[in-house]
Amino acid sequence: MHKHKICLLLLICLYPGLLPAQNTVKPKVLIITTGGTIASVTDSSSIEGPELIRAVPQLLKYADIEVEEFSNIGSSRMTPDLWLKLVQRIGILLEESPDTKCIVITHGTDTMEETAFFLNLTHTRNTPIVLVGSMRTSDEISADGPANLLNAVRVGISEEARDKGVMVVMNDNISAARDLRKAHNRRVDAFQATDRGYLGFVDPGKVTFYQSPSKSHTVNSEFNVYALDSLPPVDIVQDFAGFDPDILDYFINRPNQGLVVSSFAGGRVSKGVAPIIKLPVEHKPIVVSSSIKGGRIMGSNPPGTPIIVANDLSANKARILLMLALTKTTDIAQIQTYFHRY
Repeated sequence: MHKHKICLLLLICLYPGLLPAQNTVKPKVLIITTGGTIASVTDSSSIEGPELIRAVPQLLKYADIEVEEFSNIGSSRMTPDLWLKLVQRIGILLEESPDTKCIVITHGTDTMEETAFFLNLTHTRNTPIVLVGSMRTSDEISADGPANLLNAVRVGISEEARDKGVMVVMNDNISAARDLRKAHNRRVDAFQATDRGYLGFVDPGKVTFYQSPSKSHTVNSEFNVYALDSLPPVDIVQDFAGFDPDILDYFINRPNQGLVVSSFAGGRVSKGVAPIIKLPVEHKPIVVSSSIKGGRIMGSNPPGTPIIVANDLSANKARILLMLALTKTTDIAQIQTYFHRY
């Protein structure tokens, strides 16, 4: 070995700082906190956004974290007006910091799937958004919030997260915003995928995606709400055995712009709800959704009626899509097209 090579090796051993600097730039992640169980303790008090993040120092291993507290409420208090403010705020933040790798939103679980679906249809950028929450408060034994939050960041910064739309990460599962429902009030596996299954999974050493959402979302969405102050009001009515038709009349005559009927399996309705089939096509749109988690409504909307088939969307998600559709049209055929597309 040449003398100058031996000297160089000795210098490197004695002064490792002479080695070329490694690329240690971490991705920039914005965490927006909204409240919920993940930000609460058992005495019903709340944890502020920055404090919630400081409780998970492992986050700094993966990303440079910035935190913004959007709200601090239980998600049962979430509203369409807050959804609008949230997506509009996200748009402003991404304009100010275009190098943001992903956005993680901490959220209560009662309406998490609704907020996620709304953002999935209105966030018109490629920057991944991941919603995350917890089923246990932060001071309970085996609280699931810290692990869920860490996993959400890991999913958001993964290269495969782009073009997946808005996602929800809970209990090591990655779900598409469109395709999950809360199925339990307490257990950490409360969020279950619909028939379409999970997008992927989070393991200790790796984030793995197995599929992509099949429906249009985010950058391919037609719903631009950045300049809106409000959304068209839409109600939901639950069908049941012995449904009183006066209830239907009440909702039809309310000052709403559309109605969602949460029906029996497959879209079957009671005798009290059946009069919707006789309404003229010029009537306000009425979406029929199945209250059953599995399966979907077969067939198409009856011609000459205001009925729209929700396919496999839950009533709550059908309401969101109908509100957004009504920002563009009242044509029944066009709205049905949106329900097939999204």
